[in-house]
Amino acid sequence: MNYKKPFTPEEYARRLAETKSRMVAADFDLLICQDPANMGWLTGFDGWSFYVPQAVLVHVDGATPLWFGREQDAKAATITTDISPENIIGFSEPLIHHVTNHPNDELAELIRTRGWDRCRIGVEMDAHYYTARAHEHLSKGLPSAQIADSKELVNWARLVKSDVELAYMRDAGTICTATMQRALDKIAPGVPQYEVIAEIYHAQIMGVEGKFGDYTSLCPLIQVGEGTSTPHLTWTDEPLPHDTLIMMEIGAAHRHYHAPLTRTIHLGKPPTAVADLAKVIVEGVDVALDMARPGVSCEEVEAAWQKILNKNGYKKESRVGYSIGLNYPPDWGERTASLRPGDKTELQPGMCFHFQSGVWLEDYGAAVSEPFIVTETGGERLCDAPRELIIID
Repeated sequence: MNYKKPFTPEEYARRLAETKSRMVAADFDLLICQDPANMGWLTGFDGWSFYVPQAVLVHVDGATPLWFGREQDAKAATITTDISPENIIGFSEPLIHHVTNHPNDELAELIRTRGWDRCRIGVEMDAHYYTARAHEHLSKGLPSAQIADSKELVNWARLVKSDVELAYMRDAGTICTATMQRALDKIAPGVPQYEVIAEIYHAQIMGVEGKFGDYTSLCPLIQVGEGTSTPHLTWTDEPLPHDTLIMMEIGAAHRHYHAPLTRTIHLGKPPTAVADLAKVIVEGVDVALDMARPGVSCEEVEAAWQKILNKNGYKKESRVGYSIGLNYPPDWGERTASLRPGDKTELQPGMCFHFQSGVWLEDYGAAVSEPFIVTETGGERLCDAPRELIIID
């Protein structure tokens, strides 16, 4: 099979070395990663198999990681990674959705046979696909091990992107820009919401300039009218009415690197209050992105944004941004740094964030969000969609 791997072996070796260094600092001998993004970042593994237990294991003294997963998915590990065959281990098929047994029974057995059953083991307690039952079976099978939360150890290692990763982020931004424009071209009174979403899906996957799109970690989100007062509604079959407010949050991905984007649209002449809110949001984003330079903290960027809102009589209680990059469903956030009060993470060149500028009031809301890269001159926008309240007559 002619599968083009997204990164060189040297890139994965660098990531493995960085991870081991963090393991030593955190006092772990063995790391078990079940987050599919962490599995992919460490090894290149790529497959829609994260709905069943699977993991990448990194031992601090091991030359290469191990892949552990469903037997029928082991070939995917062979195709998408450079892991040697003896380190690709499939678990028994009868363990899938078994009433009493669990794949982590065999994972524990594997760890015992490797002589790692007395190790200090880090597990991803807050990963979406690491379940309470998985942890219970692993702990029961390794009574002599010291098992503790790795606290997003690999997620934090992913925070600063390499040049190749940034190239994929920019590709995703280009696709996202084209996708948003395709959606805007489709929006009109009488058009059912699902038809707009169908255009988005088509544009996301078709990509641009020979760069294809991957499935995104979130589905497209659309809110209409009063629905704009909350951020996470999806589509219906209702036709878009005349004279209404619309908010859309979409994304695009290339090699699973994501660029999300939100825009607010008004069909017909917008009320003054809506236009004023959108104008303040755009100003706040501009000021914050100009400040998003190396050495500045996450909370300082948020404070610059919040100052513009407060000056104009608004406030935003929720965080205004979060780190983004390589990811899989159900979320394109990296679950590390956030642009919010109290987060003193110092920005570095190559960090990527989604500045989610949504302000949701009682009856309506607006957002003109931006994905960006931290650079010496401020936040480099990944998308080039209109930065304003978009009015469609």
